[in-house]
Amino acid sequence: MVVRLSRHRLLALLCGVLAALTLTTPAIAAPAHAGSVRPDAAAGWLARQLVDGERFETVFDGVAYPDQGLTLDAVLAFAAAGVADDFGASALAWVTRPDVRDGYVGDGTTEAYAGATAKLALAVAVRGGDPADVGGVDLISRLRSLQSPDGRFTDRSAWGDYSNAFSQSFAILALDRTAQGVPAGAAGWLAGTRCPDGGYPLLPAQPVCVSDVDATAVVVQALRAAGRAGAAAAGLRWLVSVQRADGGFASPDGVANANSTGLAAQALRAGGRPLAWARARVFLGGLQVGCGGSAADRGAVDFDGGAFDPATAPRATAQAVLGLTGLGYAELSSVGATPTAPVPGCP
Repeated sequence: MVVRLSRHRLLALLCGVLAALTLTTPAIAAPAHAGSVRPDAAAGWLARQLVDGERFETVFDGVAYPDQGLTLDAVLAFAAAGVADDFGASALAWVTRPDVRDGYVGDGTTEAYAGATAKLALAVAVRGGDPADVGGVDLISRLRSLQSPDGRFTDRSAWGDYSNAFSQSFAILALDRTAQGVPAGAAGWLAGTRCPDGGYPLLPAQPVCVSDVDATAVVVQALRAAGRAGAAAAGLRWLVSVQRADGGFASPDGVANANSTGLAAQALRAGGRPLAWARARVFLGGLQVGCGGSAADRGAVDFDGGAFDPATAPRATAQAVLGLTGLGYAELSSVGATPTAPVPGCP
């Protein structure tokens, strides 16, 4: 069963789920990984996990809730790998269905969410659509209306403002693809959130500025797209400085994982750091399930190399594909993608 969920309830749910995942102790056994890195196989596995071939869901207490954000991550991953185009089309069609769309980006009047609006606009553009007309909704105009005088994009919501570094970065990346371009002040505001060590925080204006791998990875891509090469370079230097000896990147809890490494690898390759990208790619390859694993899991990328967890693998795989291909958000396009979901060839 799929039910609609209020933003307030969804935020509480996701916080609980993420907290549970963070606190889970990884098992000892590592997945049997392939001898070669296969982003196409990873994207193929991801496509086969879509519910009804169109969406991802988050299950909580036995109830399935629509997960538009993860579904869009898959759409972007398919474009990066250049495969599963039919699945990408079906997934985007589901997210842009009026009831599903409005449950994600808001109704545009009392509720409008900057990050969700920007991410959907970017995904539509990546697939060659017009984000100014998504089922009669102009996501671009709505996104611009959410920009504050200081340049920051914020939520308009009775539940408060949950905008963060991802909201601002996706807004810049989405608007950079429009004829009007990125509005004045947007990149300047984002560059101004930089921490003293050169990285970027997930949440701005906190008592202590704490650089975050995931946030820095997407911020540097947005800054480069907006022509702020110097500010982006500082973030790239910080990413290189916190890369582990095994090539991986860790989340704030210190666990090196596919999600953080995938985003960092994407930023490193797009930002002209090929050696660091190659090391991150090796780490990601070590998390990919190969011919030694279960046939149903082959191609997937595990979260942290523990016992394979089907609950975390879809998001881990989606972001790992970005790092394995190294194609930045500003470069993504579904043009030329093959329609099917590849299956690893095993003896």
